[in-house]
Amino acid sequence: MIELKSKEQLGRMRKAGRIVAETLELMREMVAPGVTTEQLDRVAEDYIGKCNAIPAFKGYNGFPATLCTSINEEVVHGIPGLRALKSGDIISIDCGAIIDGYVGDSAITLPVGKISRELQNLLAVTEESLRCGIAQALKGNRLFDISCAIQTYVEENTMSVVRDYVGHGIGRKMHEEPQVPNFGKPGRGPRLEVGMVLAIEPMVNLGGYQVETLENQWTVVTKDRRASAHFEHTVAITENGPEILTRIEG
Repeated sequence: MIELKSKEQLGRMRKAGRIVAETLELMREMVAPGVTTEQLDRVAEDYIGKCNAIPAFKGYNGFPATLCTSINEEVVHGIPGLRALKSGDIISIDCGAIIDGYVGDSAITLPVGKISRELQNLLAVTEESLRCGIAQALKGNRLFDISCAIQTYVEENTMSVVRDYVGHGIGRKMHEEPQVPNFGKPGRGPRLEVGMVLAIEPMVNLGGYQVETLENQWTVVTKDRRASAHFEHTVAITENGPEILTRIEG
């Protein structure tokens, strides 16, 4: 069952989304060679707390941290720790926050120091694929119009979208109906209605789309160990088109 959010509920979700966006801006400022993922996590948790919000990920199904920090071939669910970032790395940072009973969820992938042209292209393609997906988040469209737009753009750029992990509905819970794949044929899936809120999150690999989970039972990596990037926004379907809730402006 897909819950349609009221204007009042969307207001709460904007508040949660803004906190997430502000937290990720702090991460953007901090990411540099020598910084550990644990340091990033500590600052994120402190900031979310100062906003009178709660980290959405910490304790979720037993996850031990505020952020997911996934480096290079790590796709999602990387656990912050003592690992220091190196110039040439890329790091995907996924963040969620809860305030007034509603969740915001967003992710960015950042370069560490100077990165290769290939990795620059991976980040650019992944971020643009998210924009392509959001552009299809229109009242009256079908869910898989979003999916197809993402997949088409990524594959036109000779990269691949992860199949095992997908976006999702979001609201009072982190994961609600419907699932939002990053692949599929247009014109399929539920019709998009005003009040739907979706976490749209392409995960894009330089190589094949296959992934596997490490022994820690959390960190997902590419099977071929080539790099992966991840961008995500929480997006509401409105009468006036898609509204990105995980942003600072507005």
